[in-house]
Amino acid sequence: MCEKVFRPLAHPLVLLFARLRLPPPVVVGAAGVAGLAAAVELGRGSLLAAALLVQLKTLLDNADGQLARLTGRTSAFGRYLDSEVDLLVNTALCVGLAWTTRQPALALAGFLALTSVLSLNFNVERLSRAGFSHPEAEGRATAALERVYAVVYAPQDRLGESLVARRPALTSPAGVSLLANLGMSTQLAAFGLLMALGRPLAFAWLALAQVTVIALALVPRRAPGSQEEVA
Repeated sequence: MCEKVFRPLAHPLVLLFARLRLPPPVVVGAAGVAGLAAAVELGRGSLLAAALLVQLKTLLDNADGQLARLTGRTSAFGRYLDSEVDLLVNTALCVGLAWTTRQPALALAGFLALTSVLSLNFNVERLSRAGFSHPEAEGRATAALERVYAVVYAPQDRLGESLVARRPALTSPAGVSLLANLGMSTQLAAFGLLMALGRPLAFAWLALAQVTVIALALVPRRAPGSQEEVA
């Protein structure tokens, strides 16, 4: 969804933003505002409006990175801000889902499942690329965002590293490609579709199903005959 739909759709916006000399963090902020507005509409039960706002958030989310690269304005501040705005929006959407469906436990479970899948997605891609490193903080604002990242994301990163160490196949081209299809753009596209269909809670079940399938795929498989050999 990211490569085939949202990035091409975002490209005209990127060219416009570049012409207007809009800083990439402003686009990140606009994506966050759209996402939070979607959460509010979801909480109010305005499912179609929420679905459209979620897609707008995803469109802007695909524009900020392109804009930063096109204008040579990539920065540690923008990368940390992007990650933390995404988490804020996902949390708000979880709250909106819990409020409108009156199913807080299932909404929370779906949020935790989604966070786990997105974290694994990010870390598998990160560890598959030689030379990738987290950006170094420059300035007080960036240092503050870095500290937030260390609290929220660093434990997830360590868990991802542990899983990859136990299952190196995760960083194979097939593993990276498979998990890439469970990224943020695809997840929010699915969430938007389910909201538009009037079934927002189905997304929580979808996220839980993804975690279940991934967990089953990571379970060590005992070689045939190993039971007898141990005996």
